[in-house]
Amino acid sequence: MRLLLYNIRYGTGHKNGYHSPLPFTGFFKKTGVNLQRIINFIASINPDIIALVEVDSGSYRSGKFCQAEIIAKELGFNFVVENKYPNDSLAQMVPVLNRQSNALLTRQGIEQHQFHYFEQGVKRLIIQIDLREIAIFIVHLSVKYRHRQNQLEYLHNLTREADKEVIIAGDFNTFWGSRELNLFLAATGLKNANVSNAPSHPSHAPQRQIDFILHSNGIKINNFYIPDVRLSDHSPLVCDFSYI
Repeated sequence: MRLLLYNIRYGTGHKNGYHSPLPFTGFFKKTGVNLQRIINFIASINPDIIALVEVDSGSYRSGKFCQAEIIAKELGFNFVVENKYPNDSLAQMVPVLNRQSNALLTRQGIEQHQFHYFEQGVKRLIIQIDLREIAIFIVHLSVKYRHRQNQLEYLHNLTREADKEVIIAGDFNTFWGSRELNLFLAATGLKNANVSNAPSHPSHAPQRQIDFILHSNGIKINNFYIPDVRLSDHSPLVCDFSYI
């Protein structure tokens, strides 16, 4: 099985294109051209499962279309997508922000899915997808250290309830380094698929390991690599795995 984790930054691009003609103006630009580049890249990787962070689910940037649905239709995947913010969040009242989501796409049939929400932080969504042999959790953790630690505790309790092998994939925003996860990994027994701790952010000159694929002991990692792709400020993570 091949898993692709990619924070696509809503398809808004990176570096020169993102900051032209003014800093951060890329956040407001139309995304159709860059999204097609992302789709072409995904197709070249040929994944079985795609975990997407920062997906536009239908703002004016994407022409009112959900990017996860566009990718799924073009590549023949099933998909689940949901807004990152809980219903009572002020972000739900702000245009563009209320279409910022995460998603999971898979060639397999989805047995069931659930949306959980952290108790702290702005971005609170946890997507849980149950496939035949595995439960996959997609997260985007807070930029605040204290919130991240509380979110990890919540995630620990949630994954303990899974009766299958587990993968947690997402943008963990571990700005203090991967050591932030040491206690979480020890408590859960999960392992980091990125055994060399290779950085993935920013994509033009990676310095930080903030994107993670964590897995339970019953999953064997056959290959892991980070392609040099600069369609977002994050590099994608590619992980080939099998079951022990």
